[in-house]
Amino acid sequence: MKTAVPCYYHLDVNVSPERVGQVSRILAAHLRFWDLETLVGPVCHGAELLLRAIDEHAADKSTSIEMWWNHQHLITAVGKKDRSLRPDQDLRTCLTLIAALSDGWGCCATADGGTVIWFSQRARAGEGVPLVPTTPEPQARESRDEPRAERGPVLATAALLTPGAPDAPDGPGEAR
Repeated sequence: MKTAVPCYYHLDVNVSPERVGQVSRILAAHLRFWDLETLVGPVCHGAELLLRAIDEHAADKSTSIEMWWNHQHLITAVGKKDRSLRPDQDLRTCLTLIAALSDGWGCCATADGGTVIWFSQRARAGEGVPLVPTTPEPQARESRDEPRAERGPVLATAALLTPGAPDAPDGPGEAR
């Protein structure tokens, strides 16, 4: 039985308006690398929403973004280490859109007082990728219709060791 190896990606970024697009392209590249082309749109849009909200409302712009893929669900999490961002007031419209885009979402506090907002998408590896039948490749086999005309090195050695063979030297120590 083949077991699925989970994939993980972590990115630390200082959020600014120009960095939001760059981060979105980085996440899209990782999703394509993991064969999750169908999730590029909703995941990148959700991450952009969260990053823009952090840029607008948070005092500290340093943010961590993580993605986990376990071959069933892709979980994307955006975390902040400061307490200035309050999901109930600052991110209400952002979280409403994320809830509409994702299969599940949540928000939790961390031990150091930060906030993590996550959302998940359900997919299977290679989902949405059309299967194209491939034609079998011709096999390169070496075949001969006739036996070899010359003797191979193994047969020549055997002839030298067999006295009385037609090609064998007449006596010991005689060279050909």
